[in-house]
Amino acid sequence: MVKNNIAVSWLLSLSLLVIPAAGVAQSSQLATTPPMGWNSWNHFAGKVTDADVRAAADALVSSGMRDAGYIYVNIDDTWQGERDAQGVIHANKKFPDMKALADYVHSKGLKIGIYSSPGPKTCAKYEGSYGHEVQDAKTYAGWGIDYLKYDLCSFRDTMKQETGDEHGEKAFAMQKAAYEKMHKALVATGRPIVYSLCQYGWNDVWRWGPGVGGNLWRTTGDISDHYDRMEQIGFSQAGLAKFASPGHWNDPDMLEVGNGGMTGDEYRLHMTLWAILAAPLLAGNDLSKMSPETLAILTNKDVIAVDQDKLGKQGDRVWAEGPKEIWTKPLSGGAEAVALFNRAPDPRSITLKLSEVGFGGNATLRDLWTGKAVTAVNGSYTVLLPKHSAVLLKVSK
Repeated sequence: MVKNNIAVSWLLSLSLLVIPAAGVAQSSQLATTPPMGWNSWNHFAGKVTDADVRAAADALVSSGMRDAGYIYVNIDDTWQGERDAQGVIHANKKFPDMKALADYVHSKGLKIGIYSSPGPKTCAKYEGSYGHEVQDAKTYAGWGIDYLKYDLCSFRDTMKQETGDEHGEKAFAMQKAAYEKMHKALVATGRPIVYSLCQYGWNDVWRWGPGVGGNLWRTTGDISDHYDRMEQIGFSQAGLAKFASPGHWNDPDMLEVGNGGMTGDEYRLHMTLWAILAAPLLAGNDLSKMSPETLAILTNKDVIAVDQDKLGKQGDRVWAEGPKEIWTKPLSGGAEAVALFNRAPDPRSITLKLSEVGFGGNATLRDLWTGKAVTAVNGSYTVLLPKHSAVLLKVSK
């Protein structure tokens, strides 16, 4: 009975949060294109420090990545310290002054993000936001935070304890309420903070994410720096295009480009697929030690332009034959991005018939990775693709 009373009082506390009208308008204007930036987890994981974040901000500027659109510098899990007697969260000794860090990132013309959980603990067992949502939102706003990744983590245990089944309808209602509660708390601060839902695609989050204030929502489990996992996650996004729009994006997790576990062709396929998906582009590598090839993949302006196209349309699969696939993404001005993928472990030839993607024989084709025009013959374009590789074309009338 005590547990049920706690759950009821927690849910009722949602009604105490009122979103100012100006805040609603402000929130709806965030992430009009998929967020771009860097996140600490894929490379640094739990070892990330203030110095690492400052170095990432410096590298975003010096490498040209900031000017290419990568503006968010996001601190993932393990920054949290203890709460004081008033319940206010403080950073741990790895982050001696979070406000000063945010000021430094902002001084570089960048924005800063942070991480928490609706549960009592984060995935790494640090302090979560359960019962302190309003307090934490105010703290983040006071520090100057611009982006929050909110990871379900230990709230799964809370749902199970309160409902007996973390996957049931009551648990689902609790999950939605938890995310909405933090959204309301963020908006009430008056500071524009991009809100990233991280709950691994449970309960078809793409259907309800916008309703609880999400600017983006994870549609999958965690990515890793292995071709098979990246491929599985990326190509599983087929069919989700209708749920993406400006301010609301499907998120198949962060980029692994440059972390060393894939070939150059595989990383280009990774970047091509994320661009076609209008996915958030959050680099996850050590920016201070990038190879020229990694930097070229991450900063290809034409590929980024596909991801960031103002039309705000996610692409989708239009043709597949075994391990060969063609995906298209509508672009502003009537053009189309067309990606040809070879998922096979050996070279394959793929033919694009322009009529099948809505173009006549006089269309112009440009290879966005090489920057060169290519020629269709009799309304078709054929290319031999190496294993695990992709071609990204812009097709215009």
